[in-house]
Amino acid sequence: MSPAPGEPTPAATAPGASALRERVRRLVREAAKFGAVGGAGVLVNLAVFNLVRHLTELQVVRASVLATVVAIVFNYLGFRYFTYRDRDKGGRTREMSLFLAFSVIGLVIENGILYTGTYGLGFDGRLESNVLKFAGIGVATLFRFWSYRTWVFRAPAAVRAARKAAEPVREPVASGTSAGRS
Repeated sequence: MSPAPGEPTPAATAPGASALRERVRRLVREAAKFGAVGGAGVLVNLAVFNLVRHLTELQVVRASVLATVVAIVFNYLGFRYFTYRDRDKGGRTREMSLFLAFSVIGLVIENGILYTGTYGLGFDGRLESNVLKFAGIGVATLFRFWSYRTWVFRAPAAVRAARKAAEPVREPVASGTSAGRS
């Protein structure tokens, strides 16, 4: 017998389905907040990069590193007080140390792409530099999203325990049995 129109199907009301839906909803919300802060950080990064390139004689990668450092400070404030404000606030020294370590790895990824394109491939025009910088930011952002959410801005222990409890228990299937036999 099928449910009446407007009633949820049995599969939709299963505990595993609702837990999965909730996890996806939280991840999408987190990614949107990360993207908002990150998008603003990209604008800061590119603005400082182009301003430094325009006002000084710094080489392209040095100007980029300076811009990335300014964006890292901006992003930390945005992530701590907007994206991950509900996360564990204990251990600020640990949090900042990890944030800095992963940010430096992101800085190397971002500026490594710029360095390779500029000095390895000879793409040193202003437009080319901005395209390479933007590509580097994109690749580094994937790394940063994973590392920040996994290691730096960890969910409080109670949230992690609730997520674990909401996951469906999977029982191992005994070998040599089939679904039709008893």
